[in-house]
Amino acid sequence: MNPHPDDHTTGERHHPHPPATPTQARGRRRRATLLTAAVDLLTQGGFAAVTHRAVAHHANLPLAATTYYFASRDQLLAEAFAQLVETELTTTRTWITDHGLTALTDQIATADRARQLGLWELYVHAGRDPALQQIARRWSDGCIRIIADTLHLPATDTRVRLLYTTLSALWLEQVVEQRPLDEARTLLTLAVKTAENALPPP
Repeated sequence: MNPHPDDHTTGERHHPHPPATPTQARGRRRRATLLTAAVDLLTQGGFAAVTHRAVAHHANLPLAATTYYFASRDQLLAEAFAQLVETELTTTRTWITDHGLTALTDQIATADRARQLGLWELYVHAGRDPALQQIARRWSDGCIRIIADTLHLPATDTRVRLLYTTLSALWLEQVVEQRPLDEARTLLTLAVKTAENALPPP
C-alpha cells in the first residue's frame, strides 16, 4: 500500500491544472481589457464604433494586441455582445428579485440608455449574422427563464412566452421611442395579471 497516496511512482505530485504563468495572467488581463473597451465603444457609438483600431486606442493598448487576441472584427463584436448579454441578464434578474416583475419598466427607464441601444442594435444585426444569432437567442432564452422562475412556471408555458413578447416590445419602445412610462407600466401590469391566470383550454 502506498504510504503517500497523493504521490505517484516518480515521487512527484501532479497538478491537473498547473498555475498560470505571469505571461498567461497578463494575457488574460489584456484580453479582458480589450473586451471591456469593445463593450464601452458599442454602448457609446453603436455597431460602427467597434473596430480593432478604436478598441486598441480606448484600451490604451497597441493595435497589435487587439488583432492578436481577436482574429476578426466579427469575433470582437460577438464576444462583446455575449458579455453585454450576460451583464444585462444578471442585472434584470437582480432587479426583478428585488422589485418585482411589474417594476421592470422602471429599471428600463433608469438604465443606461446608450448601453440598452447597443444591446438592441446588435440584437437586430444578429438577423444578418449567424454567429450573433446564437447570442441573441441566449438573450431571449435567458429572459424567458427569468420570467418563468418569477412566475413559478415552466419556461415552455405559453403564458411565459407571451409575457416575454409583450415585455420585449415595451422595452424596445422605451429605449428607442421613449414613450410615456405610465403607459408601459399599465400594459406590463395587465400582461403579468393575464399570465398569472390559467390559460383557457385549446
